[in-house]
Amino acid sequence: MPMIRTFLLLCAWSLSVISQAQITLESCKQQARENYPLVRQYDLIQLSEQYTLSNVAKGNLPQISVSGKISYQSEATTFPFEIPGSGMRGLPKDQYQTLIEIKQNIWDGGKIRNQKAQVKAEAEANERQLDTSLYALEERVNQVFFGILLLDEQLAQNVLLEEELARNQKTVEAYRINGTANDADVDAVKVEILQTKQQRIQLGNNRMAYLRMLSLLTGKELPAQTQLVRPALVETNASEFNRPELRWYETQEQTVAVQRKGLQTGYLPAFSLFAQGAYGNPGLDILKDKFRTYYLVGARFTWNFGSLYTLKNDRKNLDNRIQQIRNERDLFLFNTHLQLAEEDGTIQSLRQQMKEDEEIIRLRENIRRSAQAKVANGTMSVSDMLKEITAENLARQAKAVHEVQLLMHLHQRKHLTNDERDNQVYAVKIAVENDGHIKLGMYGKVKF
Repeated sequence: MPMIRTFLLLCAWSLSVISQAQITLESCKQQARENYPLVRQYDLIQLSEQYTLSNVAKGNLPQISVSGKISYQSEATTFPFEIPGSGMRGLPKDQYQTLIEIKQNIWDGGKIRNQKAQVKAEAEANERQLDTSLYALEERVNQVFFGILLLDEQLAQNVLLEEELARNQKTVEAYRINGTANDADVDAVKVEILQTKQQRIQLGNNRMAYLRMLSLLTGKELPAQTQLVRPALVETNASEFNRPELRWYETQEQTVAVQRKGLQTGYLPAFSLFAQGAYGNPGLDILKDKFRTYYLVGARFTWNFGSLYTLKNDRKNLDNRIQQIRNERDLFLFNTHLQLAEEDGTIQSLRQQMKEDEEIIRLRENIRRSAQAKVANGTMSVSDMLKEITAENLARQAKAVHEVQLLMHLHQRKHLTNDERDNQVYAVKIAVENDGHIKLGMYGKVKF
């Protein structure tokens, strides 16, 4: 029983080590997103939005201001007569005042509300811009991940080639004993084996370099024995784009739309209440030349028309900005469409090549066997046989490479369209009505 228990523990430990040494493409993407320094910007953007919104909202709180004034004037108002019993002939030339004022906003023309909308729109645009950066990071992970898979296939074929050459070395050595081969033939096989080992060393070093890159991207230390799980074959013909870049362009348009709507707050009236308390000389009673306290309460109405001078040009500038954003979005869609067409062409070409790979390998295998038989009969040199062995190995390598390349380009196509995401992407249509108000509509899903 103790031996069985020990055996089971060893099996469980081995399975745990194996599972830990295997990583998937999706786990690499997730770890890369968590490790990428820009991901910390999300929290910073949210905190900045909260602080700014809190500051803007405080604009509706009572505003308190304190001021003071000391002045001396060359002339002052005087009375043409003397008021009996007061001894005062006019205002003093030296005047003093300390004033505290409390102002309560009643209606500011929508300025504070528009500032809040701008803060939220800008924060949303900044987050969507980060989405685009992180999505570009996934493409880098794809390239490194499939690069390692490609090297793994080449290493596997390298091992098979060495095993085949080792078998042929024993055969040629037997031929040498029988007198049908010489030392040079054996040396030729040994050279091929050594070159195969050299190639494996180079492939192994390249794999370590790629694995190191993947470690830096994911922030996880990946040992040399780490095995990558080949992703499933993805079949997609999607032509609709659901990229985060489109959401970024959408939020940029929304930000400009909020700014355009905020232009009207510059020429709307504002209402407020105020209360003033002061201490100075003269006070409200100018007939008394002495320091006194006094107060004022009332309502204030202001209407500034200065923004109307530049309103038309300001609107045109924002309209131009919207047009620039749309042009940038159209350029992005155009370039992405070109990339998608290129990927479709590459995928189609690989599929056609893969249809012939099996037949090429079968023919190369027949040629190699025939060459081995000819060497055994003494009608072909060992060097020519080695060429056929190498040609068969290259055919098998080509098949393995085509399989990984097809998988890589299918996932790249999936990355271009991002069709696996559930959320829908719409482009915002911004129109200006006759009365100057902003009207938001939807283009619908962007497609070709």
